[in-house]
Amino acid sequence: MLKTLFDRDTWQEIFGSIQKNKLRTVVTVIGVLWGIFIYITLSGASKGLDNGFEREFEEVAINSLFVWAQRTSIPFDGFRTGRGLQLKLDDKTYLTQRIPQLQYVAPRIARGVFGGNGSAVKREGKSGNYAIYGDFPILVKIATKDIFDGGRFINQSDIDYQRKVCVIGERTQKELFDEKEDPIGGFVEIDGMYFQVVGVHKYTPGGGFESDSDIFIPFTTFKLLYNTGNNVDWFAMAAYDDADVVAVEADIKAALKVKHRVHPDDERAFGSFNLGEVFNKVKGFSKGMNILSLIVGIATILAGVIGIGNILLISVRERTKELGIRRALGATPSEVRMQIIIESVFLTLVAGILGIILGSFVLAIINLMTSGGTSFPYTNPTVPIKFILGALGLMVGLGTLIGLIPAQRAVSIKPIDALREE
Repeated sequence: MLKTLFDRDTWQEIFGSIQKNKLRTVVTVIGVLWGIFIYITLSGASKGLDNGFEREFEEVAINSLFVWAQRTSIPFDGFRTGRGLQLKLDDKTYLTQRIPQLQYVAPRIARGVFGGNGSAVKREGKSGNYAIYGDFPILVKIATKDIFDGGRFINQSDIDYQRKVCVIGERTQKELFDEKEDPIGGFVEIDGMYFQVVGVHKYTPGGGFESDSDIFIPFTTFKLLYNTGNNVDWFAMAAYDDADVVAVEADIKAALKVKHRVHPDDERAFGSFNLGEVFNKVKGFSKGMNILSLIVGIATILAGVIGIGNILLISVRERTKELGIRRALGATPSEVRMQIIIESVFLTLVAGILGIILGSFVLAIINLMTSGGTSFPYTNPTVPIKFILGALGLMVGLGTLIGLIPAQRAVSIKPIDALREE
């Protein structure tokens, strides 16, 4: 086998055969090339979409969801339709005790979001209107907050002692502080109360409705400043990774309906946004794209490889006399068979490599076109090396199998019959 593979005459005959049927060979090779090209581009495109959504939601727990109170739509237990509901701090304990799949629950309250008026913030003659959030430290377990060096987020001591500390945004720092001034340790006035800045958070696009100017203060300090008591605007939650986040959402709403005396069939009483469900749908779509690309790619490659087999059958028929002379001069059946198989594998491999190069070029152009934007969740469309090598291995295997047919045909030719043909 190795002798035939590295024999100069073998390759001269292979290239000679290809040159005799240039157009036919090119058209057939394109079929194999197109198959691997489709596989590479579709797989890379789906991976780019997958990477894009992971980038968009990298600051938020994958199995996260958000729940808030609305108004009832069904009368129940003596209450009429349209009753306004209000979440409370003790709802957190209630939910964690009844839904073991919940890993983190963070009560949140805010001013200046969802169309509300923000808070007036002043400092040394500079002022602005900003959204203020009252939060617990556990929030960073659900939605990561990137804090610049030297600063920190709200901690438990801030909650326990109702400290007047705040974490400001990048834009807030630029608008209230001088360019080279370190804001950490400085003070800002929020609705008449002075707060010490303990951190500056980086803005991360895709992290929800928050912006680069938001100010975070301890939840307990927020309710002291605005007299909100134990009211909660919404809960940010995260289920365990192995939990069914859709079922968890249904359990949360069912538990809140029981506690707040809401009709079990009232679907409007509590609103929610299930980020985990959205993420799983995107993952499912990406997986479907990968399977589709694999099926289409293999089918197209197989069709192309069959075309190569047909070309070699025609080539064997056209080279009947030549093969007869080789057999008469002492060529063994295994040498003739190996030559045809090598030609089949060679054409398949060349087509595969060209398809990979072309597909990689297209993916590079797509990456170049999408790398500068942040609005579309798409980045780094690539195909793992092991998948590419696997595709090449499949092509070599198919090329070998399909080459056995014309090879056997060539071996079956008797030297004396071949020499009689004109």
